[in-house]
Amino acid sequence: MKRYFLIFIIIVAALIIWTATKGENDEHEQVEEEPLEQPQQEVESLEDVAALWTFDEGTGTMTVEARSNQEHHIHYVFNEAVDKPISDPLWRQGISGHALLFDGYSTWVSADASTLAFREDAMTLEAWVAPRAFEWGNEGKLSSILSYHNKEEKKGFQLGVFRHGTWSFQFGTGEEWFEVWADEAYRLPRNEWSHLVAVFSKERSEVVLYRNGEQAGHIEIPSHTTIALPDQELRIGKNNFPAFISDTFDASMFNGLIDEVTVYRTAHEHPEIEERFHQSFDGEIPNPSSELAWDRSRYDGDRHRPEYHFTPPEHWMNEPHAPLYFNGQYHLFYQFNPAGPYWGGIHWGHAVSDDLIHWRDLPIALAPEAYEVDPDGSWSGDSIIDEHGNPALFFTAGNDSMTPNQMTGLARSRFLDDHNHDLVDWIKHPEPVTLQDEHIQTEKGTVWYGQFRDPFVFQSGDKWVQLVGSGIKDGEESVGGTALVYTSDNLIDWQYEHPLMIGDVHTYPKTGDVWELPVFLPIGHDDHGEEKYVFLINPWFDGNSEYAVKYVWYWIGSWDDETYQFIPDQEDPQLLDVGEHFTGPSGMVDDKGRAIIFSITQDRRTEESRYNAGWAHNAGLPIVLSLRDNHRLGVEPVQEVERLREELLFNLDNPSTIEDVNQQIADLSGDMLEIELEIERKEAQKVGIKVRQSPDQQEETLLFYDFDEQTMNVDRERSSLSDNVEKGIQGGKVEIEDDLLRIRIFLDRSMVEAYINGVNSLTTRVYPSREDSLYLELFTEGESEVKKMNVWRMRSAY
Repeated sequence: MKRYFLIFIIIVAALIIWTATKGENDEHEQVEEEPLEQPQQEVESLEDVAALWTFDEGTGTMTVEARSNQEHHIHYVFNEAVDKPISDPLWRQGISGHALLFDGYSTWVSADASTLAFREDAMTLEAWVAPRAFEWGNEGKLSSILSYHNKEEKKGFQLGVFRHGTWSFQFGTGEEWFEVWADEAYRLPRNEWSHLVAVFSKERSEVVLYRNGEQAGHIEIPSHTTIALPDQELRIGKNNFPAFISDTFDASMFNGLIDEVTVYRTAHEHPEIEERFHQSFDGEIPNPSSELAWDRSRYDGDRHRPEYHFTPPEHWMNEPHAPLYFNGQYHLFYQFNPAGPYWGGIHWGHAVSDDLIHWRDLPIALAPEAYEVDPDGSWSGDSIIDEHGNPALFFTAGNDSMTPNQMTGLARSRFLDDHNHDLVDWIKHPEPVTLQDEHIQTEKGTVWYGQFRDPFVFQSGDKWVQLVGSGIKDGEESVGGTALVYTSDNLIDWQYEHPLMIGDVHTYPKTGDVWELPVFLPIGHDDHGEEKYVFLINPWFDGNSEYAVKYVWYWIGSWDDETYQFIPDQEDPQLLDVGEHFTGPSGMVDDKGRAIIFSITQDRRTEESRYNAGWAHNAGLPIVLSLRDNHRLGVEPVQEVERLREELLFNLDNPSTIEDVNQQIADLSGDMLEIELEIERKEAQKVGIKVRQSPDQQEETLLFYDFDEQTMNVDRERSSLSDNVEKGIQGGKVEIEDDLLRIRIFLDRSMVEAYINGVNSLTTRVYPSREDSLYLELFTEGESEVKKMNVWRMRSAY
């Protein structure tokens, strides 16, 4: 009997030793299989641990909590992808082994808290985090690192990040809610690892915060205070009660890397915390920038995401803006929400190109910052080269603590100091350079106070000129949009002059109540040798409008550089693109003297579609504007787009009938194509081409010209079998000569761009549901003749 008892004791002891060392052994086995740059943090014992997530799996959709050995689900949008192949959550190199990259909107871990061993009287919560961006702070709620709480019931605890890198540990006793905030000096930096610790001690009647081994915050709490545990799931990366954005998107989610999340069952002292911080890495804290970099490969296989148009590397973009040519490179900035594919939290994204076509992603150029001019948003603007040869950015600075909350900010490149040709570092001027005055009177009414945005800056004579978008009101009634003219000698001190133009929203309701994104560019000389300019605007509407987010309008005219006046040649506004997806103009004159325009192509998708896709919107092709012989505006894609031609799939140089050509292209297919087509009218009323057509014609999109009406149109009634896709027929007036339709069409997944006789464009979106909707078919009503047709397969720009 004693022998059997002894054997039993030995077995039990062996099981205890095996359990205590299992986590360590598993880690050592993983190191042997995949050597890591940083030594793994050794957990000598789990006796003091209530919960531990090492995130060392490196693959899959589950993560193991080491103490309970329970698997916990990692929520991630592409676990069940809709538009692309399924892919794992974003595993990256961490401070120790692997880490998990939380994308800011779809990634979080959920755990059954009943399997975890939390104490109510003592706790040390520890995590390594590297934030990529900070949320605006909707509803005053934290972007949770770890959330196990119910604030309404005053129960539980959470550790999280808030605006501009502030951070907090919060907990409830069941009767009272406590918040402990880190001191200002210990805000979290973006793109750097931080070791965060929160210590709760009933015995010492205090809560202490630490960052990187240093005390960062402290409060005393009433004696006998304990944490009341809630009836909630535990979450990593998402608040238990996130702020409301919409029915589809939640805020209050962490954006960046999280590693080594540990909750201890005792209240640790400062020396132990400091020692553990220094033991977590070898030498210097590793730089996580490459692990945090935006990753286009997330979307590989997405059948709707364009590949040769400029797209944001991830998430949401508004209009591209502030294009700049400097030292042999084209720079493009764009309105960017790093939190997810929804509007909000706007930063300046940044990309660079050698040829306007192939783009390379760079770090965020401007971000909202505490104690700077733009704490609530870095909105659209422009770029120039200043008098010292240094690039400078003008942007709409958002500051909700001021009235109005829109003003012009200035940032200068550090190029003169660091000579970095990519222009990745910018210094903001400490004060706004242009503030809107109240009660500015014009001949048609008062400038709309509070509508003041999107500076466009250029040099005229010995002065700098700034245009700022706004509107005019007569009492409470809208008169129309305007662009206000300011002048300066030094880019900092600006004097108001007058409106450049004032719109008439009653006569021309599609031109809007406020003009956004004013662009003013020289386009060539007329027959009398006078230089002509084009003035473009994006209309904004006060309230709901059927015309919102659809159009860009322009006028051609002359510029008086002594009075800073624009004299339009015609009163009627002209439509640049006759579709309903081309908006948000920005412009530049490049090194070749070309007036180049960039635009955003609205995706017109539902929020659910954007959530599932993980991205929203993209840019149109860069286009060149010019003055044609007949005093019309010339509109053509930049010649550099031809560099994307990979293979000539079809060539027709001899006149032929529509029927003959359709037979020849019957097997031709693709969703990344350039199509060059010339069709002579003869007796036809309408001619065109069907694209993205399924073999049985259940899905197809028709681009056609109506010779009688002189309109270019797109018919999307059968573009998709999905009921969730916007359809309809759109188009507009396009006057062509000689009854010859010359059209260049660019298909790029969901993008369809058509350039008509070099004078207008039509931009639209299509989302076929069938993967075989790839075919082409020419279309005619009446007799017509194909003069020319070329089709190229296009390669990706990335």
